[in-house]
Amino acid sequence: MATRTHRHPLNATVAVACALLLGLTGCASTELSKGTGPPLGADGYTGPSVTLQYWNGFTGGDGPYMRAMVDEFNAAHKNIKVESNTLGWSDFYQRIVAAVHAGQGPDVAVMQLDNLATQAARSVIVPMEDAIQQMGFTPEDFPETLVKATTFNGHAWGVPLDSHTIGSYANTAQLAAGGVEAQATTGPAFESDLAAVQKGGVAQPFWMPNKWPAHLMFLSLLWQGGGEPYSADGLKATYNSPAGVAALTWMVDQVKGGMSPTNVAIDSQYLAFKNAETAVTWDGIWQINDLKTTAPKLKWSLAPIPKVFAKPASWANSHQFVMLAQRKPDPNKQQAGKTFIKWMVEHSSEWAGAGMIPAYAPARNSPEFKSMPQSALAGQIDNFHYMPSIPGIGDVNAQTLELAVSEAILGRQSPEQALDQQAARADDILAGNAEKFGTTDQG
Repeated sequence: MATRTHRHPLNATVAVACALLLGLTGCASTELSKGTGPPLGADGYTGPSVTLQYWNGFTGGDGPYMRAMVDEFNAAHKNIKVESNTLGWSDFYQRIVAAVHAGQGPDVAVMQLDNLATQAARSVIVPMEDAIQQMGFTPEDFPETLVKATTFNGHAWGVPLDSHTIGSYANTAQLAAGGVEAQATTGPAFESDLAAVQKGGVAQPFWMPNKWPAHLMFLSLLWQGGGEPYSADGLKATYNSPAGVAALTWMVDQVKGGMSPTNVAIDSQYLAFKNAETAVTWDGIWQINDLKTTAPKLKWSLAPIPKVFAKPASWANSHQFVMLAQRKPDPNKQQAGKTFIKWMVEHSSEWAGAGMIPAYAPARNSPEFKSMPQSALAGQIDNFHYMPSIPGIGDVNAQTLELAVSEAILGRQSPEQALDQQAARADDILAGNAEKFGTTDQG
């Protein structure tokens, strides 16, 4: 997919130098303001003309939707001009930390929910509870689980734009050939349907990846079984619990039982689904628009992943609007930034066109959203689970949990061995992170 390139405000020397200094909070953090500025008027921002710098990571198929919304906002607000800087997510966080601590950070940004605690601990973003109140939002406007997930050290750090989760995509023609009318809602029914589809002519109807999104599948099943990936204090990995072993064993059994080939390379399961080589795949709702554009003749349905264990649950993440710490805060820009965030959230039914589920209840209940495929998952939004607010948790997942899932699915270790080995490594990393970020309480 094409990526829109923007000029970056930091020169390479400053960016690299500051990035090398990043540790607990980065460079010059003590000079940064921690507030969101003066109250927002009833009519939003009514001051002199200002230009806001807005950073995001929407370089893929979601990019055009975000750009269209920014253009629409600019057209409706003559005294606010929003200039977007779009960076790939792989570079986004390093660059924004460097920019903020060099005193050249943006006014507003979008970050992924599982990065908020990390950026809060680095003094990159500021608490948002006052801004949220000034925008007129209440906790009831958003899913309770999502509101809780934005909290770290007693503060809310973002304003939710969306939730994005994984769902079960099914080739409806192949299901029908096996005598299956609709996607299963429970684990036993799902396994029965796979066997029927297999008899109907699809040799391996449910390819099991060993990399992305395998760990998202594992986390979903872990939560279904009542497990948690990490302890509440953020100091111990708990994904090797009996619930974790059961979850990973179920995934491995799909390979052992012949529902999936061995050694499925990254993205192969999704490409196989698009090519009608497999009947069902679990993947993110961000694939919806890709299926529409690259596989227009494929007939498919989308449903919540089945309840394999005790309760319905699925992994989810969220894009969050944040405001950045500033060396010399501009009250006008801070008010304008809150006006921008409020407008974007209230118009998030437009953002849903990118394949997302609006976090804002009125947008999620709009006729526009209810006509979209991902609305089939929105009724389960209270069963979405988000990563705990632990600084550095993304790196812990990538270095340990994802590796455990891969090793077991590839048959190199048993689920219990893989999870135990990597959980021990995770504990060491978590202890180091707690020292680096200066916190052991993520409440």
